[in-house]
Amino acid sequence: MAKAKAPRRPLESCTIKHINKTINAGDCVLMRPADQSNPQYVARIERIDADARGGNVKVLARWYYRPEESIGGRRQFHGSKELFLSDHYDVQSADTIEGKCTVHSFKSYTKLDAVGNDDFFCRFEYNSSTGAFNPDRVAVDWFHPACIEMTAEEAKRLDHFFCETCSSEGKKKLRNSHAASRPSDTKVFPIPRPSIHFRWIQNDAGGDKKVHKS
Repeated sequence: MAKAKAPRRPLESCTIKHINKTINAGDCVLMRPADQSNPQYVARIERIDADARGGNVKVLARWYYRPEESIGGRRQFHGSKELFLSDHYDVQSADTIEGKCTVHSFKSYTKLDAVGNDDFFCRFEYNSSTGAFNPDRVAVDWFHPACIEMTAEEAKRLDHFFCETCSSEGKKKLRNSHAASRPSDTKVFPIPRPSIHFRWIQNDAGGDKKVHKS
């Protein structure tokens, strides 16, 4: 007769001794990859539990994928710190956690005064089996003036900007502002992160690359 599996008890948090950090359910963390030449994995901790004596702590990790790990790979419009929240879950030893990080909304990310090594942003949920994204498109209102052949001063004088590629008229239309200062809802702003150049982004599944973390 097979021995009954010992029950595990849930924990609200755990302390990772080798990094001297307390991890709570809901935290985003950096996890050790199987191949040390790869970047650290990023995950959101969904659950923490331990054995009856409080040892052998394990976490249920919901993985964030980097664009290059998704079906179709990295595209021009993906930010360098962009991640996708996937439907891929794994139970991992808490000892594989190497640090904490923050995954911001895109709006919050663009308002950061400085982007640290442990700052990321997420705009999409990602189905790791089908390669589908939710939402399948996203509004992006930020442009680098230099990328649309403008100076920063010209950009500040705009009320509205219509992307030549994306506008239904098929041409660029600029309306100059008569105000002395740039209004608060100006849609052109010289922002250094991430490099996004399109007002609407369509994600489509392509290619055949698929990466699973384990």
